[in-house]
Formats: sequence, C-alpha cells, structure tokens
Amino acid sequence: MIKSIALLLIALITSQVQVEAFQMQMNMPGMVSKKVIVTGAAGRTGSIVFRLLNKDPRFDAVGLVRSEASAKKLIAKTQCNLEEIVVSDVTQMEFEKEAENPHPWPYALDGAEAMVICTSAVPQISKVSIIKSMLKIPLNILTPKKKAINFRDLKFKYKPGQYPEMVDYVGQKKQIDLAKKMGVKHVVLVSSMGGLDENNFLNQIGKDKNGEGHGDILIWKRKAERYLCLSGLQYTVIHPGGLVDPPEPNTMELVLDVDDKLMQNEKKSIWRHL
Repeated sequence: MIKSIALLLIALITSQVQVEAFQMQMNMPGMVSKKVIVTGAAGRTGSIVFRLLNKDPRFDAVGLVRSEASAKKLIAKTQCNLEEIVVSDVTQMEFEKEAENPHPWPYALDGAEAMVICTSAVPQISKVSIIKSMLKIPLNILTPKKKAINFRDLKFKYKPGQYPEMVDYVGQKKQIDLAKKMGVKHVVLVSSMGGLDENNFLNQIGKDKNGEGHGDILIWKRKAERYLCLSGLQYTVIHPGGLVDPPEPNTMELVLDVDDKLMQNEKKSIWRHL
C-alpha cells in the first residue's frame, strides 16, 4: 500500500523502469541505472524524493538546486555526495539562442531519462500579523466560541522574485523546456489539489485586502500544467492534498481521484513521507 506522496512519485518512475527492464532483459547482462533529475531537490518534498531515488540502485538521482546554499541544505538533509548535485538557475537559461549557446544547461544533467518537478513558491509568515494575533489572545479567550488564535488572521507573503508567477509558472515552463531540449522521456509534475477553484483560499496568499499583489498560486500552477500537457512530452501530473509531516509512523491510506473530487472530503491532507 502506498502511504505518502513521495512513495507515489517513486512508484510512477519505477513502473516505467520495470517495463523497460522487461523489454531489454534479453539483450542486457545487467540493468543500467536510470538517470532522474529532481528539481527543487532541497525543498521539503524534493529532498525526500531525491533521497528515496538516491538509495535505490535502479536510479541515478541528480538533485537540481538553484544556489550553493540550497546544495548545502540538501547535503545536510540526505548526506548525499556533492557530485550528485547540480547548482543551476534554470530560469536564466536561454534556449532560444541556440546558435550562440547550443548547450545552456550543465553537462552533468545529460543523459537523464526522467525529471520530477518539485519546485513551488513558498510563502513566509508576516511577523506583524503574528504580533497582532497574539495581542488579541486575551480578548479572544474571554469571548465565547472564539479560538485563542484565528489562524486565518495570519498573513503570508512571498520573498521578492519568488512569487507564484515566477516560480510555479515561468520557472516550471523553463524546466519543461529544459526536459524537452535534453530529450527527457518522462516528466512528473508535483502540482496541487484545488486548481479548479479560483476562489481557493491559497490563491489569496500574497494579496492585500483589496485583492492586489502576488498571489494566485494555484492558478499559476494550473497554467504550468497546461504547458506541460501541450509540450509533447510523456507526463504525469499529481495533485496532492495538503502535505503534512507525520510525527510518527503513519497508517494513512492513499486515496486517489480526479478533477478535485477529493476536495469534498473532510480530510484532504496526505503525508509527505513515511
């Protein structure tokens, strides 16, 4: 039984490996590891996917991160080797100027057969909103049927340049373009549940009370999905519910459906890993 989003991603990549192995077993004395690029590899989900692939002999995992700081973070999380990480900002690659630079990506990425896209804009909580919420606690406690802290009062914002449009749309388009240029056979995109509802509260993160600002994360994710669908690449798009980290070994059963039907469920979260 698959119990986490990380294991589901591994299962998707593994299924293709098993098919290819069956097709090639009569001609090969041994299996060759399948090279898989994991983007956003230093993130909470990406690092788990990278770690699971990295310890599986069927795969040659490469973690793609944007900065040296992220590389150090990934090494600390997974104890991987430095040569298993590639530091490169995909958004700065110019695929249109092929005559000037026919190979704009690092050579260490060459030969990859699959790519798992785990990048996502991550909002930061406003310290001012935390202080305001704490100041309301005494009054809230004295008010019947009112919680000490109303978490909907907390405000979130994105770091400059790390808005959903730039990360979840422009950035993911670049990654899809990279996969296509490199001849990657299969792209797995980790998106999000709720993309069919423009009024989902996640789209309000990053906006002010007038609805202005850098938000609409699910809308931008949806646009990236469409771009992938029209790319001509073999693809899989996953819409996980709220990703949570279990405090102890979990017993949650993975439930699958389509078209955001699971949004009607009372519980919509899924454990990130075992």
